[in-house]
Amino acid sequence: MSQTSIERLRDYLAQLPPQSQALLMREFERAIERGEETTIATLVLEQLRRVVRGPEPAAPKPEEVEDRVEGVRRRSGEAARLVYRPLDPFLVGGNSTRPGQVRRSSLLPVWQWLARDGAPEQVREYEATLERSFQTGSSHEVEASVRKLQLAAADVILKIAGPSPGGDKQRALSRVGAPNVIEDLLPIGAVLQAREGLDNLNGRLPSQLRVFADSQIASVSSALNAPSLQTPQVLPFALSLIMQRLSAPWQIIRLAIKMAASDDEIRVAATPYGIAVTIALHDLSSLAADLRMDIKRGHFDNVAEQLKILHDGVRGLRTELDLRNDSAWGRQLTSIRADISNSLQSEIDSVPGRVRRILRQRSDKDIPSAPRIDAGEVDEAAALIDFVAVCRTYASELAINEVTLRTYSDLQQYVEHSTEALVQSLRGGDAKARAYRQAQVAAAIRFCDVLFGHDYAQLMSRAAENAVTGERKPSRAG
Repeated sequence: MSQTSIERLRDYLAQLPPQSQALLMREFERAIERGEETTIATLVLEQLRRVVRGPEPAAPKPEEVEDRVEGVRRRSGEAARLVYRPLDPFLVGGNSTRPGQVRRSSLLPVWQWLARDGAPEQVREYEATLERSFQTGSSHEVEASVRKLQLAAADVILKIAGPSPGGDKQRALSRVGAPNVIEDLLPIGAVLQAREGLDNLNGRLPSQLRVFADSQIASVSSALNAPSLQTPQVLPFALSLIMQRLSAPWQIIRLAIKMAASDDEIRVAATPYGIAVTIALHDLSSLAADLRMDIKRGHFDNVAEQLKILHDGVRGLRTELDLRNDSAWGRQLTSIRADISNSLQSEIDSVPGRVRRILRQRSDKDIPSAPRIDAGEVDEAAALIDFVAVCRTYASELAINEVTLRTYSDLQQYVEHSTEALVQSLRGGDAKARAYRQAQVAAAIRFCDVLFGHDYAQLMSRAAENAVTGERKPSRAG
């Protein structure tokens, strides 16, 4: 039949009363069952069903499909986020972790494994509960469902990743994800299992521990006195919670010293709390790496704070722990100091040369071919001078004492003499040469502000103004 004939048939069927439509539908269904005129019966029955069902719903628009998919993803992400909430304080980016940390990138593969192989029934049950809460707006069942899945996930994770024998574990673990994910699997399970203990510890800790002396250590030790927090898997996370409250995180080693009743590294390492020293050393090493990267990129905004933390941490470990030079901890601390020293020394050595390039005195005939005084380069040089000054404060503990003192002294002498000479040079020369030297003087005064203070910089600024107007330069006072 043509399209027009089909449309006319559909229009005719649509005009029939509902009872007649139902009667026709039954008759044609019986005809098909008997094998009579199946082609016509099938065609009429198809059109009749379309009439009874009403118009076909319009296909969803692409943006509507995308919105629905995004909604599903959002609900799925919310489902995982609620289950993983106990891990929030311990998540880190990147691939490098220490005890008491979990890679953020490991969460999704573990969730997918739980939904696929680990605990699929429990995940489906939990997601159904969560979906009901989205629809009804009621959340009273969600928390119980979250905790139920957390315990189920912890149980299956500890079975597959724990030390207990049985089954082909390597093959099962390979289904979870990459080696980094497998490495994080047991810590994830341990934190989910010990959620109540960690929550209780978190609630008992003060918001900030500015001082970590005997009374604070005793209070923290009491809060840690829970069996669920004393396991080798959970204790690093408990210590990490404490470190987040410490003004000086390296002081976590004091807890280990207290538990060992000794500052001898062998006795400290023999206790479960020896992991605190490992954590402190790892954090100092990571901060040293961050410092090295910031210096390479020319980012000096946070250098002073980083140097203070490194200085205090290195000094604290060296003075409060009896470390042997040939021990693992001793070698690691030596390596950290060497890393800091190498990073700082190469940059410190480069500062005088950069300052000289800006302040070098040139004859009038050489000025036209000289590189212009770039404001950005002046800013960088001033930041580097300040960087050397900051390094001088922490030089002795970071093994850069000699190079820092020598460089700072050289900078002071060179900048002072160059500034005076440049100010004098403003009294002569043609207009073009004078403009160039004025830019040099402005840079020199900027450097004087860093090296000698604001008062001397102001004095040299007035001297430069007087030199330009032909007045006599005042002598340096104080």
